[in-house]
Order: sequence, then structure tokens, then C-alpha cells
Amino acid sequence: MDLNRLTNDKKLSLCRWYFKVGCILLPFVWAVNAVWFFKEAFLKPPYEEQKFIRKYVIMSGIGAAVWAVILIAWVTTYQLNRVSWGETGDSLSFIVPMGRA
Repeated sequence: MDLNRLTNDKKLSLCRWYFKVGCILLPFVWAVNAVWFFKEAFLKPPYEEQKFIRKYVIMSGIGAAVWAVILIAWVTTYQLNRVSWGETGDSLSFIVPMGRA
């Protein structure tokens, strides 16, 4: 979709909608919102709705970054400790690797 075709109030409503969808535990939508509306929020000449778009872009970026850190921390912890967790570590996995590293 080309954002240049939308009016400023439609851009704000779309940005707000993407943010709210991201709040339903879909952090990828936050990442898309932050990337997609970055130019609109920070690089375009000022207009009335821009401050609200900027707020949603910043919150979406922070939310996506926090989720990325949590996901990376969990994957790292799991990969390093799966064997020592024994049966619990195996039951957390869909695919159980054979042997030890």
C-alpha cells in the first residue's frame, strides 16, 4: 500500500490499528508498523496528526525490541540448558535432537 495516497487522518488510524493489533501479542506487527511509518513520523514536514503517528511508531519500535530481546534470551537459555534440564528440556521441544553436543 502506498501511504502517499492516504489522507493524514487515515494514516493515523492505520498506524493506531497496527499498534493495537500488536498489543494482542503480535510483536511482528509492531515491527512492521515502526518500519512502515518511520518516514511518515520523522522525515515528512510537520502536520497535525504526525505527533500521534510518531508516538505510535516509537511505542511499536520499543515493543518489538523488547519482544526481540525476550525471544533471544529464551532461545539462548533453552539452547544452552536443554540437555541439563533432562526430560523437561525434551518435552519443551517439538523436535528432540539425538545425543549431546
